[in-house]
Amino acid sequence: MPGENLTREEARERARLLSVHGYEVALDLRSATEPAPAEGEGPRTFGSTTTIRFACAEPGADSFADLIAPRVESVTLNGEALPVERVFDGARVALPALRAENELVVEASCAYSRTGEGLHHFTDPEDGETYLYTQYEPADARRVFTTFEQPDLKAPFDFSVTAPAHWTVLSNGAEAGREVLAGGEAATWRFATTKPISTYITAVVAGPYHHVADHYSRKLPDGTVLDIPLGALCRKGLARHFDPEEIFTTTKQGLDFFHEHFAFPYPFGKYDQAFVPEYNIGAMENPGLITFREEFVFRGRTTRAAYQGRANTLLHEMAHMWFGDLVTPEWWDELWLKESFADFMGAFSLTEATRFDEGWITFANRRKAWAYRADQLPSTHPVTADIRDLQDAKLNFDGITYAKGASVLKQLVAYAGREAFLEGARRYFKRHAYGNTRLADLLAALAETSGRKDMNAWAEAWLKTAGVNSLTPRPAYDGRGRLAELAIVQEASESHPTLRPHRVAVGLYRRDDTGALARYARAEADVTGERTVIAELAGAERPELILVNDEDLTYCKTRFDAASLDTLREHLGAVADPLARALCWSALWNLTRDALLPPGDFLALVRRFGGVESQIGVLQMLHDWARIALDHFTPPARREAARAPLAETALAELRQAVPGSDHQLAWARFLAAIAAAEPELPLLEGLLAGSERVAGLDVDQELRWAFLLPLAANGRADREAIDAELARDDTASGERHHVRCLAARPDAVVKAQAWEGVVESDRLSNALVEAVIDGFARAGQRELLAPYAARYFEAIERVWAERTIEIAMAVVRGLFPAHQADAATLAATDAWLADHEAAPPALRRLVLESRDDLARALRIQARG
Repeated sequence: MPGENLTREEARERARLLSVHGYEVALDLRSATEPAPAEGEGPRTFGSTTTIRFACAEPGADSFADLIAPRVESVTLNGEALPVERVFDGARVALPALRAENELVVEASCAYSRTGEGLHHFTDPEDGETYLYTQYEPADARRVFTTFEQPDLKAPFDFSVTAPAHWTVLSNGAEAGREVLAGGEAATWRFATTKPISTYITAVVAGPYHHVADHYSRKLPDGTVLDIPLGALCRKGLARHFDPEEIFTTTKQGLDFFHEHFAFPYPFGKYDQAFVPEYNIGAMENPGLITFREEFVFRGRTTRAAYQGRANTLLHEMAHMWFGDLVTPEWWDELWLKESFADFMGAFSLTEATRFDEGWITFANRRKAWAYRADQLPSTHPVTADIRDLQDAKLNFDGITYAKGASVLKQLVAYAGREAFLEGARRYFKRHAYGNTRLADLLAALAETSGRKDMNAWAEAWLKTAGVNSLTPRPAYDGRGRLAELAIVQEASESHPTLRPHRVAVGLYRRDDTGALARYARAEADVTGERTVIAELAGAERPELILVNDEDLTYCKTRFDAASLDTLREHLGAVADPLARALCWSALWNLTRDALLPPGDFLALVRRFGGVESQIGVLQMLHDWARIALDHFTPPARREAARAPLAETALAELRQAVPGSDHQLAWARFLAAIAAAEPELPLLEGLLAGSERVAGLDVDQELRWAFLLPLAANGRADREAIDAELARDDTASGERHHVRCLAARPDAVVKAQAWEGVVESDRLSNALVEAVIDGFARAGQRELLAPYAARYFEAIERVWAERTIEIAMAVVRGLFPAHQADAATLAATDAWLADHEAAPPALRRLVLESRDDLARALRIQARG
């Protein structure tokens, strides 16, 4: 649609002209429970009436408001009705000849969403109930009401919502009143006026949600008592699985932590947390009404790592109440000012305030792996990015903005000092509360508190350049076998040659009397330039392992000297400290990805030492990496020879694990993920049928689906068996598993139907599109999928033009022919890129990223 892709320049000009006094938004959602329109009748719609009061710095100037709606009934500007057909183009409302003070009223019929963008409409197949929720970031509030859709035009909001009277209806503000309408079937909820907030963090949740209440109290330093109402919500069908007590415990621990360290009371009144269906992302920081994907309500037995991941997400979103909601980036190129901080503070608070004291281990092993991959793609960018428009913004919610940014902040804490960092944050909040900021505002506060006058130089190196450095130890020994010198060599890639200042700890390890690899010497130093000597370690006894970036203070790829690598090949499982061990695993994975360690060697390490890994989160990450090494990095001719012993190890570890333990469950899932032959497939069949048993393993419904998927993909479960499983689990979650298993069957007709369902049709919701794509693109079905490589390149530009960006991204990423890992597929990708230089930059970026993954896989396969 014309004007839908707002540019940075347009936003800056509008912010120069306009300041917004406030919004009144009235939504009528009674149509949500009516029968869906027949095909061809257009989308299901709801009523949206918006009143915006705003000032214009240049009376007489023209501007525009944002609205994506199938129909607009009226537009009234300063009491004058404007001709809808002239001022509304499907995405923008033209505002001519503005006055110094203005009032805009727009009445529209907006469309419910099935893609998770705007106001999402979900009907629960289990009980037929309807659930609604909003998701806007970065710019989908305009699908629900008329807005100035940019983060720096903050304003207070007054929401009112008319909906079925028996529903729960929530918004950012507390409920201020409710009026039951004539007949008693519907009611109108009115909510308290919000503080000034950006449009993308406004929110509405409506439906017959299961709701649990609690409250949080804290006495502030001035003696006043802060009392925050807490709420937790999920669909009624998930209520039996819901654990609000655990959620409230983490919430209260987080609020204690942030109040203690930020010294700025939570500013948004109540604190509701809604777990909603078919959510595209992990969570969203809407003040007073945070939304989460409902997969965080665990339907079956899961591991401590899953609970830790949920707690981290809860705390990440809580950190946003200050970093992002109270103080908001001016434009999306400063997205890191909220996401990097929330990612860092999530791990920080998780480790110090909750039972998950292993939070930094997970951060080092899992979160930073996301950053390392993203930072080596051709689309890598500085933490402070160049965001030209909304499509750029949508793609920059990535591993750079989140995990690299958070890693850089961890390095900043080491560089500036913990208390200086926190005091800088406190000054930043007080100085810019309810406003918008840029990088310079944060650096000014940190320079004051840290005493570091070189904050701008630090920012230039870490925030304004792309790429990841590698740090390699270069030891030299004297005649007695002691360290004569230990130098750290820093390298950068040719495309991103910046060498950065790194504050690192270097650890020396050797085996003790128990056989454990333990640290016996440590030095902390600033590594700068190409070569830095760690003078403090001169004279130390010869180590068996030198670990650069011990304690994970900086962001880098850690390398090993030859002796250290030999030690890890033989004694990786003996590294006593779990964080140090996780860092070794991460470094070995980076060596594998860089074609410096053969994938077979990495798989051998997993087989040998995976079973003694104590950290369940690290073990599950190893399982993920092993699947990538097997499915993408191992040459096809050697894949079965690599898979069989890996499956044998998984089966042995499954049987040896403590019955009922997290490790047993993790190995069961991993076995299912790589199962393709005897004896694992018959075992999975037996576990489903009840004729086989592993002591302590509870084959609950979620595990049943995990076992059924490889059976379907290997032709050992037909449609009848898959339908029978759905009959056991006729729920929304069961439906997603069902379509995934159906699409996984090794049949040409099945693949054609799956392709048509996501590429040629828009009848499936976002969650079902995701499930069908996952079932379609199975690693063991290379020949069956081969015909779709050419069809992919023929379709993606049309898909990008016709579908919403969320669905288009899922299709372009998920259906790329990654399993056709050969020179012909690489050439076809290059040909498409050469022939489509004028394609939308966001689309080209996705194809370039997939191309890079494919080229990397081919390089690694050639390495053997």
